[in-house]
Amino acid sequence: MADPIVMYDEIEKTETRYVGFVGEHARFDLMLTTTAHFYGKKVVTCLQTNRTAILNQKDAANLMYLAEAFALKSEEEAEELSEFLLANL
Repeated sequence: MADPIVMYDEIEKTETRYVGFVGEHARFDLMLTTTAHFYGKKVVTCLQTNRTAILNQKDAANLMYLAEAFALKSEEEAEELSEFLLANL
């Protein structure tokens, strides 16, 4: 088997914020990572489901995208997450 072709291999210091909050419809435990690697977008990981998305403000406002990315059960959950992310990204 041939050696894999490495497309990038970088080490970077990042800033990570862990935050948990409870809305009216769901609880969220999130990890928000700031990195230069994704051109100003943040890496958002749901610690409950282990699902991750790379988001900016426009992405955070897209309820359908958030619902799919984080396997949310309702539009209300997506709205709660969107509101939090728009205030905290």
